Amino acid sequence: MTNRDGTPIWYELMTDAPDVAQDFYGKVMGWQFRKPPGGLDRDYRTFATEEGEGVGGVMHTPDRAKGRPATWDVYFGVADVDAMAAKVEELGGSIHMEPQDIPGVGRFAFVSDPQGATFYLMRGDSDGQSTAFAPMKAGHCSWNELVTSDQVAALEFYGKLFGWKKTGAMPMGPNGDYTFVGQDDSDMIGAMMNAEKPGEAPFWNFAFNVPDIDTAKAAVEAGAGTVTHGPMELPGDEGDWLIQANDPQGAKVMFTGKRNQGAK
Repeated sequence: MTNRDGTPIWYELMTDAPDVAQDFYGKVMGWQFRKPPGGLDRDYRTFATEEGEGVGGVMHTPDRAKGRPATWDVYFGVADVDAMAAKVEELGGSIHMEPQDIPGVGRFAFVSDPQGATFYLMRGDSDGQSTAFAPMKAGHCSWNELVTSDQVAALEFYGKLFGWKKTGAMPMGPNGDYTFVGQDDSDMIGAMMNAEKPGEAPFWNFAFNVPDIDTAKAAVEAGAGTVTHGPMELPGDEGDWLIQANDPQGAKVMFTGKRNQGAK
């Protein structure tokens, strides 16, 4: 893929109940699911928007990860997976799965930053650009949020790895700043925030864009998910709202969208 290094190009939910996840996110997000051809040795489904644009996949929890809670992960696009994986280690991070190929798909590695937040490095075989992260488009990821134990160290790590910069900050009271990050002011990736609970393990969290936030909230609750916060109006003049939720298996996820039907 031709995306700039550090661009989120794919999102993946690991769960021990892929059928339940497909039903839940299909109703909340309108995603279209399919099992790719090729006879994979595991249950893997890709999902796309109603317009057919690929966003991510759902993977049945493999034996090596049994006991790991349902979790969303991100693949950051890079031109050279091996070099970037080595750089992760040089910067104090860890490699959990060494660089390897998926025939017909690309090359990847599974790594974590120095504080322990996990993510993938990926070089896709496609010549096109991923649009999985497209903040203004329904069905796509709209925001990438790192919950960390050390914002200063995290910003240094991702800055040296991907060239990210601090583009602004919003005070969050006792929890410190909500720090915006991107390649530059016009190419926002998301934000970093301090963990709210002492000892909470760092992780990446993601928001997906929906046409109407109240409709999404109702679908989350009808699908055995739990809305933990919101709807909350986001800062700015765009009229965007956000809900934080847990899906039926407990994976943390967020949804953003307009409030077309009004407050409820």
